Amino acid sequence: MWRRRADFWPLLLVPLLLSGTDAAPPVAAPSQLIVPAAGSYTLPVIQPGPRGVVFDGDARDVPLERYTTGRVTLLNFMYTYCSDPVGCPALFSALHDLRARLLATPALAHGVQFVSISFDPVNDTPEAMKSYGGALALPSQPLRWHFLTSRSVWQLQPILDELGQSTSVQLDNQGKPTRLYYHQVKLFLLDRQGRVREIYSPAFLQPELIYRDIQTLLLESQ
Repeated sequence: MWRRRADFWPLLLVPLLLSGTDAAPPVAAPSQLIVPAAGSYTLPVIQPGPRGVVFDGDARDVPLERYTTGRVTLLNFMYTYCSDPVGCPALFSALHDLRARLLATPALAHGVQFVSISFDPVNDTPEAMKSYGGALALPSQPLRWHFLTSRSVWQLQPILDELGQSTSVQLDNQGKPTRLYYHQVKLFLLDRQGRVREIYSPAFLQPELIYRDIQTLLLESQ
C-alpha cells in the first residue's frame, strides 16, 4: 500500500527558489532524513510524460520521448551559464553525487538516464550543450546523460507548460531582457514508460532519497 512521503518524514515548507534573484536560500532538508527501503513503498503516477520535439547534439529534431522512455529518467531544465549557487549548480552537484552512486552498481546505471534541457535555445545551441556536457555526454558512458536544447522558445514552451516548469527572462533596469532567467529548480523522475512519478524541490535534492526512488521504479518494472 502506498503511503505519502509525509508518513515517512515531515513535509518541509520550501520557499520558491528563483535563479538570479535575491530570494532567501532554500530550507535545508532534515539532516536525519529517514529514507524508506527501496521497494517498500510505491510512487504513484503524477502525470503523463511530456511530449514535444528537442534539438540533439547533432542539431537534429528528435521527439522528446526518445529520451524519456526505455529507462528510468531524471529530467531537469537549466541553462549553461547559470551561476546562482542555489540554482543550476546546486542541482548539478546533486546529480553528480547521484551519478557516482549509480555507477558503483553498473546494473543500476544501465537502467537510468539523465536528461538536461536548456531554457535558452538562442545561446545554448547544440554545439554549446555538447561542449557543456563534455565527457559526461559521450555515448560510451555507462550512464547516459543527454544535454539537449530546442530550435526555438516556441518549440520549448509546450514542454515547460506540460510539466508546470515556470521560467521568465530577467529584465535590466531599463526593462530590456537580459540573458539571465528566473526559474524554479525542479527535478523530474520518470519511469520507463515516460510517466512522471516524482518531482523534487530543492529541499529534497537528496541523492540517497532519489537513489532509493530509482531503485523502487526499477524493482517495479521487474
